Amino acid sequence: MPDLLLELFSEEIPARMQAKAADDLRRMVTDKLVAEGLVYEGAKAFATPRRLALTVHGIPARQSDLKEERKGPRVGGPEPAIAGFLKATGLASLDEAKIQRDPKKGDFYIALIEKPGRATLDVLADMLPVIVRTFPWPKSMRWGERSARPGALQWVRPLHAIIATFGLETEDPDVVKFSVDGIETGQTTYGHRFMAPAAISVRRFEDYEAKLLNAKVVLDPERRKDTIATDAKQLAFAQGFELVEDQVLLDEVAGLVEWPVALMGSFDKEFLSIPDEVIRATIRNNQKCFVVSDPKTKKLTNKFILTANIEASDAGKAIVAGNERVIRARLSDAKFFYETDLKTKLEDRLPKFDSIVFHEKLGTQGERIKRIELSAAEMAQLAGADVEKAKRAAHLAKADLATEVVGEFPELQGLMGKYYALAQGEDASVAAASEEHYKPQGPNDRVPTDPVSVAVALADKIDTLIGFWAIDEKPTGSKDPYALRRAALGVIRIAIEREIDLYPRGLLEKRIKRVRPDLSDVAISEIGDSFQTFFEDRLTVQLRDQGARHDLVDAVLGLGSGEVGLLSIVRRVEALGKFLDTDDGKNLLAGTKRASNILSIEEKKDKRSFDGAPDEALYRLDEEKALAKAIDQVKAEAGSAVAREDFAAAMSAMAKLRPAVDAFFDKVKVNDDDPKVRENRLKLLNEIRAATRAVADFSKIEG
Repeated sequence: MPDLLLELFSEEIPARMQAKAADDLRRMVTDKLVAEGLVYEGAKAFATPRRLALTVHGIPARQSDLKEERKGPRVGGPEPAIAGFLKATGLASLDEAKIQRDPKKGDFYIALIEKPGRATLDVLADMLPVIVRTFPWPKSMRWGERSARPGALQWVRPLHAIIATFGLETEDPDVVKFSVDGIETGQTTYGHRFMAPAAISVRRFEDYEAKLLNAKVVLDPERRKDTIATDAKQLAFAQGFELVEDQVLLDEVAGLVEWPVALMGSFDKEFLSIPDEVIRATIRNNQKCFVVSDPKTKKLTNKFILTANIEASDAGKAIVAGNERVIRARLSDAKFFYETDLKTKLEDRLPKFDSIVFHEKLGTQGERIKRIELSAAEMAQLAGADVEKAKRAAHLAKADLATEVVGEFPELQGLMGKYYALAQGEDASVAAASEEHYKPQGPNDRVPTDPVSVAVALADKIDTLIGFWAIDEKPTGSKDPYALRRAALGVIRIAIEREIDLYPRGLLEKRIKRVRPDLSDVAISEIGDSFQTFFEDRLTVQLRDQGARHDLVDAVLGLGSGEVGLLSIVRRVEALGKFLDTDDGKNLLAGTKRASNILSIEEKKDKRSFDGAPDEALYRLDEEKALAKAIDQVKAEAGSAVAREDFAAAMSAMAKLRPAVDAFFDKVKVNDDDPKVRENRLKLLNEIRAATRAVADFSKIEG
């Protein structure tokens, strides 16, 4: 079947936009093909700095013919309805319609519409210009003489040429004829801007890709990335060094070049006195170059690797020299910033924060730092940290935000605080907290391990969450401008991995008046409910991502966990999962569900619940007595185990119910003829349900 080749050739497309643009082009074209009844076999899109390209193979040569029956009005119906039916279906008269017999509703007209399929070439000629004109660039521009005209094309950069061919592999393809803003489609593209700028005539994707390669253009961005990474590693290895890999930078650089050429440059060794991260940020951000390390020391060397877009006649010497001049100047600035920062102690920077607003409703950064200090002292006791060190760490943790280096490179916040704290002689744990209190910043980031860092990290995140809850700025739907979900997941991960049991409602109720002293107890209680629910939702997401069964999470949370800590919830879910993997667990679950089902039916029938303790005097069978005794024993043992948070022991205690429950259902008729006995036995079933709720709501467990 025929294939489509589409290329949109323009001035340089920003690297950050290329991957999404290629995906958008593939999606828009293939979605429209499918909507037109043209099911294709495969599609792949590509991007270079100067072009978007798409190949779609296995497209039918034409649409299938369409045959459709359209129901019309009743025979003898109103004239306007009949006239509308004839117009909509294109029939000249009712003589061209069929009559469908219906003894119940009456006879009605049916139109048989046959619509021949169009040639795919014509369909493409209609759809492709619409896609070009409606392409979703995040930013676009107009240019040239036509730019002032209504409906002028807007594109990310000036569009120069469009290739659109369609045809069988064994034949010369047809050009899909259309025009966009005066740009006529054809079969001409252009190679590398400097090394092969001449026009190239192409037919289909295979020769298009091959001819571009001969013209010094690597079409596939993945191939460009592989080339850059491989050549850079080899350059570093040849001198006994290692490339410091950077996937984000690699993605960006691959979008800046069509013919990647890796070159190595160097800078003065005196700049190695700057922290490695500052050197890397300087070279990466300003020149898009990779840095190189010594494999023995893991420290950076005074080398860097750049990616040129040309095979220069001087082997790249001029390009390297130009980059070296710029990097030398940038590193001089960074060295000056770093050395200037070292002259001022971190605590001497803190008065500035009293005039920096954190949020108009939450006060200044200075006020927030004071709250974090108070909270860090409290968290220190839970984390097993030295209280004074935690307070000192919280006092200094944000100070580096006012430094020159962090002002230039915001991504180094925290890390520079650690360097400056160590330089002024702070305790190692206090210094580490400056960097680690921001962690974890995502699902793949590690949690802090030092107790002081743990205390400050919890204090920082909890203060942020409580503050925004206090002013009713909670996340809504997909909107979370203050990254509160991420902060909550950070608190949860720290609590679980560092084994600290945190109670969200209690955390809020104890601290919210530090932000909103005007809140009443009733308002605090309502906000606490919302805060607790938010954390439970985040914990549910976290547990499910870790592979926990959703029904077990629901069963534990279904108890209402207002006074249960986050870690306790996790341990209950884990213990419940292990218990239900045993025969005792499976059989007890079955028995409990049977009891719940019977109770639900009878409660609905009697329009009442069967709460209250059963009457021992009404027990007639040994199995009733044995079950009652087992329930009392399990309640005591499971309750004691839950109180000391030994959930494995609680499950072991509940396992003792199993034989008594099995015997009860085997020998006892619940709906006895004597109403009092029946009611007493239903109360006994309710006791089973109540006993198992010491750990989880078994009714929410599947199976």
